[in-house]
Amino acid sequence: MSLCSWISSSLVRHFPNTPPQAARHLVLDAALNEQLSFQVAVHLEAGDQVPVRVSAVGPEGWSVRVRRVGYVPILHRNVPASWGPLDAEVGGAIPGYVPDPLFDEDSVIMGLGETHTFWVTVRPAPGATAGRYAVEAAVTGPEGERMVHVVGVRLHDVRLQPRRDFRITQWVYIDGLIDWYHTDMFDERFWAIAAEYVRDMVEHGQDTLYVHAFTQSTDGVKRPSQLLKVHEVESGRYEFDWSDVRRWVRLGRTQGIEAFEWCHLFTQWGAKHPVRVYEGQGKDEKLLWDPGLPGTSDVYRRFLAQFLPELRRFVEEEGITDRSLFHLSDEPHGPEHLERYGAVRAMMRELAPWMKVMDALSDIEIARRGLIDTPIPVISTALDFHREGIASWIYYCCAPGERYLCRWYDTPLPKIAMHGFLFYRWPFSGFLHWGYNYWYRSQTRELIDPYTVQDAHFWGRGWPYGDPFVVYPGPDGPVDSLRWEVMAESLQDYRLLQTLDVPRDDALFTEIRSFADFPKASAWRQETRARLLARA
Repeated sequence: MSLCSWISSSLVRHFPNTPPQAARHLVLDAALNEQLSFQVAVHLEAGDQVPVRVSAVGPEGWSVRVRRVGYVPILHRNVPASWGPLDAEVGGAIPGYVPDPLFDEDSVIMGLGETHTFWVTVRPAPGATAGRYAVEAAVTGPEGERMVHVVGVRLHDVRLQPRRDFRITQWVYIDGLIDWYHTDMFDERFWAIAAEYVRDMVEHGQDTLYVHAFTQSTDGVKRPSQLLKVHEVESGRYEFDWSDVRRWVRLGRTQGIEAFEWCHLFTQWGAKHPVRVYEGQGKDEKLLWDPGLPGTSDVYRRFLAQFLPELRRFVEEEGITDRSLFHLSDEPHGPEHLERYGAVRAMMRELAPWMKVMDALSDIEIARRGLIDTPIPVISTALDFHREGIASWIYYCCAPGERYLCRWYDTPLPKIAMHGFLFYRWPFSGFLHWGYNYWYRSQTRELIDPYTVQDAHFWGRGWPYGDPFVVYPGPDGPVDSLRWEVMAESLQDYRLLQTLDVPRDDALFTEIRSFADFPKASAWRQETRARLLARA
């Protein structure tokens, strides 16, 4: 038997056929309260079916977590290798197995010629002071032999402050939780499972939670998953029971959520129809009106005239009025959509003048006409909004990809790690992504197995591998992904820049020119972070 192991940065993907690498000295720089990570890679050069265990320990009081990096089969590349050596990082591995899910396991059975890796997450003790420390990782073979690696940690005398004035939301699909975990709608098992997912979002830097008062109207007709109980007591007159909405909001606040993003009130792409609203919570799928009604129909207008005052009362009672974000329709674009969106916006201003509206959109004309309070442009057009002085959030979804910031399976990890710097560079006020846990065949209610299908069966028609979700379903909660961990740690860069009050026109941003033109090598981020930490 011949077993070898080495330490690597968290920004390198190791594949099943990655050859053994020479030992290297690794030193990580961090703020006093910053999470950091590295990998332990193991390769079997000779022997057969060898069990291996990896453990790690840090200074007293430090949290050190070991997880096994799993592989998932990816059938196609999202991007051509001609986009440069960094974007070709996984060019020889896809089609093939790509590292992504992080299992709470510290051991694996190695096969001949295989490479496996373990992800080590480190958090300094709450009372840690600046200085040099060490984390020791050990690889134990079948006969008890041990290979020990030491990773240096330099803590700097700066404590990251909570992120301010930049919201992050990524849509959680509660229909996915209901279907995957076979809950009886909103039974107690649902609430226990949901708490784990919300906690995971907060732990990864998300501070805003989607509220499914009604079944989400984006990406197909979903299984009913309506938190608000609605009863039509007589034709055109409704009663509302907010108990489950209240439980969802309070669950979020308990887990650390700060803001609430209310579901879209009209259908996707131009507000052509009202959102589907069910009698009760939709268990029998009885709709309160024909889903083909126009968005400005008298039937829906009468409903909104009763619902919107109740919504206002609810957010006031919960003390979240100033932390509530409201949607009309996702991604309106083009003249026809603009006309319809303008009509529903006028109706909403009449019925709820207090409500400020935000929506994902790429058509700047909608913002120019003042139809929206907070536009959310895609990153390929976001700087146009910035140059015109239009305050906005940003998003990406399925595109633009290519040279742009994204987090797909074939996106180099150093590129994913640039989220924090890019978010900070311009004065946008939030980031939205649609795919936290979309585990369905595109636009349907058919569940997929996220461990074997990562494109919702829609690659080649606009959905890249890695866009629909960043977490996998575990037995009682989420299984994080390598991409999710890297993005979360990158958000600490935003906090570092904000804590140090770095001007957005600082010379360190010279090479960050757009969401497509920015440094994509890990050395830039490593060196820039070291300089920032040295300012403390």
